[in-house]
Amino acid sequence: MNKIFTAFDEKDMPEFEPEAKVGLIATINPEGQPHVTLITALQAKSPEQIIWGQFSNGKSKEHVKKNPKTAFLIMTMDRSLWRGKAVWTHEVKHGADYEMFNTKPMFRYNAYLGIHTVHYMDLKETYGRESLPLARIILSSLVTMAVKSGARTGVKDRILKPWAQGLFNRLDAIVFISYIDHDGFPALIPLIQCQAADSRRLAFSPLAYKEELLRIAPGSRVAVFGLTMDMEDVLVRGTFNGIEKCRGASLGTVDIDWVYNSMPPLHGQIYPEEALTPVVNFPAQP
Repeated sequence: MNKIFTAFDEKDMPEFEPEAKVGLIATINPEGQPHVTLITALQAKSPEQIIWGQFSNGKSKEHVKKNPKTAFLIMTMDRSLWRGKAVWTHEVKHGADYEMFNTKPMFRYNAYLGIHTVHYMDLKETYGRESLPLARIILSSLVTMAVKSGARTGVKDRILKPWAQGLFNRLDAIVFISYIDHDGFPALIPLIQCQAADSRRLAFSPLAYKEELLRIAPGSRVAVFGLTMDMEDVLVRGTFNGIEKCRGASLGTVDIDWVYNSMPPLHGQIYPEEALTPVVNFPAQP
């Protein structure tokens, strides 16, 4: 990890503005567990303040109002990264920043995805520009692919649907893991080498980001977010089992017990499956 700063470098801030980037926010749910959301409308308003636009009503927008501690990650198309921690402060539904987001091409010309709320966060810490360690990621991915079958659970009852399991095993998938750090804030770590051992367990070699991954205590609750360049994504939560030897290599594993669809237009829990309930109250017709 690079040095810790309390403000962004002003020369970096214009790189956060394009919509064509990965923007992630990690929040904490009411049970004290991490949650990760893709928010491409995430950028710096000033060196000490972050803003982001909301166009859908996912869980993260509820979480920040109950626990304002967050982690964020921005990855640009040239694979540069900025990460850190921030505190949510307030939201607005009008004004200059609202107009700024809604004049961007992604939202200006899309009748369904207009920004309706702008959120503000005070920067707590950031680590400056980082670059993905591509050589280590490639090596980690190859090791994971070679040994992950040794980490299969052997349980036939599925948790991940075939589509979601396939997403984690796609070559173009990028994956991130979040846990609650010692200071009570979520942390976000790139975990691009992560793959599905089977529908109930994720596996990864720790050769990339080893120092950070070793900070996650075995038994911790973690969230793992998988995303493709087609903007398809899935969020899972489970228990981190630690890093152990598997077929002669070090391998970390996560046992999945919760799956969430965070893609609009309909966010919702996929596993455990929730019973359908009939609609009995209908709005009055004009």
